[in-house]
Amino acid sequence: MVGIIVALKIEAESFIEKLTDVTSQKISGILFTKGKLSGTDVVVCVCGVGKVFAGACAEIMVLRYSPDYIINTGVGGTLTDKLDIGDVAIGTSAVQHDMDTTPIGEPRGYIDIIKEVYLKCDERIVSLIEKACIAEGIRCEKGTIATGDQFIHCEEQKNAIKANFDGCICCEMEGAAIGQICRINKVPFAVIRAISDNAGGESPSDFSEFAKSAAENSIKVLTNVVGKLD
Repeated sequence: MVGIIVALKIEAESFIEKLTDVTSQKISGILFTKGKLSGTDVVVCVCGVGKVFAGACAEIMVLRYSPDYIINTGVGGTLTDKLDIGDVAIGTSAVQHDMDTTPIGEPRGYIDIIKEVYLKCDERIVSLIEKACIAEGIRCEKGTIATGDQFIHCEEQKNAIKANFDGCICCEMEGAAIGQICRINKVPFAVIRAISDNAGGESPSDFSEFAKSAAENSIKVLTNVVGKLD
């Protein structure tokens, strides 16, 4: 089974429409929709915005549905001039850019117990996603996805993230939290983001205008990938 977690309803609707044999269950206020896509069992849910909702959703999914893989998809802001609106950022790792215990001597982004900063995404899924982007004619880049409970909307914020973490290509609000839960439960995971805004001063208006169309690229890619995960 493949678990798919998104943050916003607009990111899930088109994907759920493609499912057959659909059943739904609400747990802790989160609606989990189970079905089949290209013969593969999937479970899809809208976790809500931010790390706490994302982590709670991932843990419920692991305990209730026992997915073999979890993919977090949605939209995000670009941190590189190599990605524009509609392009896809593929995470090779994810970091929590707002996790900061540096006053006690730990690296920025350090996650205790796991004892890591960079949460590595599953290489097989990353490869499948990259191939799917190429097949769909969607421009993509691989790199680090930066997660935090902030909507990044100015150059100062963007530059701080890039200065503190290597190879960041995209910022968003859920991926590394889901990665942390997957890591402690030993579930392979991946994070992808279609670019909806430039994480700069125009981001709020860009996001409102482009989020839905950008999310459609994520859906195209995942539809291609899911059938290859067994």
